[in-house]
Amino acid sequence: MKAGFTFFILLAASQLFASKPIHIVFLAGQSNMAGSGSYMALSEADQARAMAASSRVWLSRKGGPALPLSYETSQYQLEKRGFAEIFGPELFIGITLAEANPEQEYLLIKYTQGGTALYGAWNPEWSAEKADAVETKAFKKTLKLYSLHHAAIHKELNRLKAEGREYRIVGMAWMQGENDAAQEISARSYEANLKKLIQGYRTEFQTLDMPFVAGQINSNYGAFPEGPAMVRKAFIDVDEADENTGVIQTNPHAPWTDYPKHDDQVHYNHEGLKRLGTDMGNVLLELMK
Repeated sequence: MKAGFTFFILLAASQLFASKPIHIVFLAGQSNMAGSGSYMALSEADQARAMAASSRVWLSRKGGPALPLSYETSQYQLEKRGFAEIFGPELFIGITLAEANPEQEYLLIKYTQGGTALYGAWNPEWSAEKADAVETKAFKKTLKLYSLHHAAIHKELNRLKAEGREYRIVGMAWMQGENDAAQEISARSYEANLKKLIQGYRTEFQTLDMPFVAGQINSNYGAFPEGPAMVRKAFIDVDEADENTGVIQTNPHAPWTDYPKHDDQVHYNHEGLKRLGTDMGNVLLELMK
């Protein structure tokens, strides 16, 4: 009797979700959006929260199939940091949204590539000349990440349409800018390019007031010492000029007590990503009101 009752509840829940538009959030950026947080370092309580959210939060990575929200495995991170089960801000963005709206289903569509610039690979006005000027590896000089993310989003939207599912695009989270801060040409143009990026997503997906939240960078590397401050200020200026944007402000220097990092002083660890994802989720919820 108990098993039958549980099945009835799950069936009713699935029918409820299917009858409501699924809410969609775009996620994009470079390595700190990709994420290098150790899932196994999270508390049992946080892992249980993730498991609960996975019943109605889906995640598509780099054009792949939408799967229940969870970690991914990385041989690279296993060799570099000693753990393979990793997550990025999406895990706690999904948890935060799901816990705030217990009867809502979500689809997160994520596209990332470490060590790439908004001036180059992410540029809505991509050109080979721009990419060559700032992208440091050969394969990144031909990447058109803005277009690739758009294609991945359209793929998921077309799938939902084919399944007869209604959807609503409710926001975007962006964690990127470290590589732009490393060079003068990209740092000085970051604000203008960020505005074009936001407008480009809003226009392409017909959501002109789409909420947009960005994490403020705080890494310091590259040949242009003034670059990090310029990019950090660009986030603030864009936020102040657009009522549908939000920015997660960060400490500019170590120690990283707000969003803790790995020993490399660049990439957020599990606690830093938990806090970043939670804060991004809460800002999106506020902007959605």
